[in-house]
Parts: sequence; structure tokens; C-alpha cells
Amino acid sequence: MTIERNVFSTKDKLAAALADAVADNLNAGLAERGTASLAVSGGSTPGRFFAALGARDDIDWSEVVVTLVDERWVDEGSDRSNARLVKENLLTGPASAATFVPLYAGTPEPDAEGIAAANAAVASVPSPFDAVILGMGTDGHTASFFPGGDTLHAALSTDGPLIAMRAPGAGEPRVTFTLSRLLDTRALYLHIEGDDKAEVLDKALETGPVETMPVRAILSQGHIPLSLFWCP
Repeated sequence: MTIERNVFSTKDKLAAALADAVADNLNAGLAERGTASLAVSGGSTPGRFFAALGARDDIDWSEVVVTLVDERWVDEGSDRSNARLVKENLLTGPASAATFVPLYAGTPEPDAEGIAAANAAVASVPSPFDAVILGMGTDGHTASFFPGGDTLHAALSTDGPLIAMRAPGAGEPRVTFTLSRLLDTRALYLHIEGDDKAEVLDKALETGPVETMPVRAILSQGHIPLSLFWCP
């Protein structure tokens, strides 16, 4: 598939440009249906982008629903919680008016009961998403599509919307939107930073099995145009 490559010299310039693009997506959704939805990734990469987007006062945040692409199965008191990261970095200032829908449902494990509760919660998120922002790990994972994941095939081939995931490289058990649900979006972004991630991406763009580098499921899907945002 064709990837729109956006390359920036600094992390701050990338964050500002990505915030501009996503703000346009959200405002287009608001204009069309009176509400908008956004799915974001956690980890260390999106902090500057979160701050830049959350400061935008040209978005009617009271009509925006924010959720996560995936989540570690931990409560928000944990420093491993993506929900905590989003609340502390994105949902501040003007964006504090947005509605946030977490994926962690409070059960000890992401068992059938926990996933059912999480699925019930995300049913309130407007569909399709107006924007989905994905990251990528140095092992080639995106969302919680991990190499060796116990439910990787189901995550890539079923409707979901959410599925539990356990994998050797994942740390805690996780919950993730399925591929089909992530592709139910008006705009799809891959946000990566650093030369090491660029090298991983180049490898992922080579022909090879999705199971070893699950980000290939995003790169090869041919359904939604993908915009890459990268800086050193």
C-alpha cells in the first residue's frame, strides 16, 4: 500500500503537525455528525503530541470521545497504565472536557467477564473513529498485536471489538481493539520516533509473515490510507 510519509527534524515539530492533522479530523467529524471519536496509543512516544493536541481550543472537546488503542490490564494508579498517561498528558486544559472511555474493566484478569465489561464500555464510542493513532515497538508490534501473542490470529481476523492478549514481550496481560475495529476509521496514523524504529519499519515493509512482525497487518491492509509521522 502507499504510505504518506511525513518526516520532521524535531519531536516538537512532529507533535505540532500531528496535532494539526488530528484536530482537522476531529473538527470534520464534529461538523458532519456533531460528535467525534479518537483512539490513541500509550507508551513513551506520544507525550509531546498529547500536550499539543490537548491544548487546542479550536475543538469542541465536550463532544469528543477519547479511548485507547490498547491497554495493559492494570488500574490507573499504576505507572504502567495508558489511561493514566492519557489523563495526565492529553485530557488537560481544553481537552479536559472530552469524554474518556478506558479499556481496563477492573477484574483481576482480562477474562470473559472483564472483556465483556470493556466491550460494553466501548460501545458508547462513536463509530467510525475520526482518527486512530498507532505506535510501533522495536519487536514490530502495534496496538497489542505482539509476536507470539496467544490471541494474535483472532485479533487480526475477527470483529472484536476488544480482545485479551498475552505475549512474552507484553509484560502484563493486555486488552486491545481488533484490527477490523481499528481500521473502522476515517484517518489512520503511525507515529514513530528514532532511527531504531525507522529500521524496524523498513524491515516490516519487506515481505514476511505477519506473525513475526504484526505491524505488517497495518502496513499491508490496503483499506485505509496510512500516514506515517517520523522524526529522528
